[in-house]
Amino acid sequence: MPAFQGAIFDVDGVLVDSPHEKAWRESLRELMEGEWNDIRGQTTWSPGAFTSQVYQEEMSGKPRLSGARAALEYFHVPGDDDLRLAEYAARKQKMVVRLIEAGDFTAYPDALRFIIAVKDTGIRIAAASSSKNAKLFLRKIRLDTFAQQQGITPASLRPGLTLLNFFDADVSGRDFTHGKPDPEMFLTAARELGVAPDAAMVIEDAAAGVEAAKAGHMAAIGIARAQDAGLLARAGADIVVTTLDQVDRPALAHGRLAIRRA
Repeated sequence: MPAFQGAIFDVDGVLVDSPHEKAWRESLRELMEGEWNDIRGQTTWSPGAFTSQVYQEEMSGKPRLSGARAALEYFHVPGDDDLRLAEYAARKQKMVVRLIEAGDFTAYPDALRFIIAVKDTGIRIAAASSSKNAKLFLRKIRLDTFAQQQGITPASLRPGLTLLNFFDADVSGRDFTHGKPDPEMFLTAARELGVAPDAAMVIEDAAAGVEAAKAGHMAAIGIARAQDAGLLARAGADIVVTTLDQVDRPALAHGRLAIRRA
């Protein structure tokens, strides 16, 4: 297999520990304890029922309305589907923007080390997230500051460089006809990078994203940050790691995904 020419990164859960899960959970709690209190008894929702596992299996990686629909269906919320979808999605969006602006997120150091190393090998990189908030995160992350703190001097960095400007392509937040697990977003990213799908790898933390990568005939690295390695493996990830520091970087030059030996 030829060397990888492109790497496509999901954002939430891969590059940043975002407040999306918190925003989905808290905005639904506000609705159930407020405007939707009259139908609360008809649902299976409770404050403790909206777990990280529910978020990962039902909502992670999906566009906003699809995520809202998945949550409402999971908790058997009755009533006007379109009206509740719009109300829930809008409340979640306001909350997540407020959390982002307050700096309620962190970038994963292993992911930043990996993305810098990948680009320095000559592999073109793209961001591909269903989230319309991805640019808000990426614009706030200073790679030059991170590299200085880590004591690394990559050739690809310049003073003032943000993670948003580091990418060769960014298809995040676009209104695609089909969301994950359909491969449309990843195929678009590969096309904008100028690489063939079979020469691209996707880095994902959600099963729907891994399924999308494989449906597009791309390699897939599953990053299990939520103790969901089995879920990512069943979705078809070529390798599953708990930190991107585990990826064997020299193997990428030979078109292979492998876990680095200790």
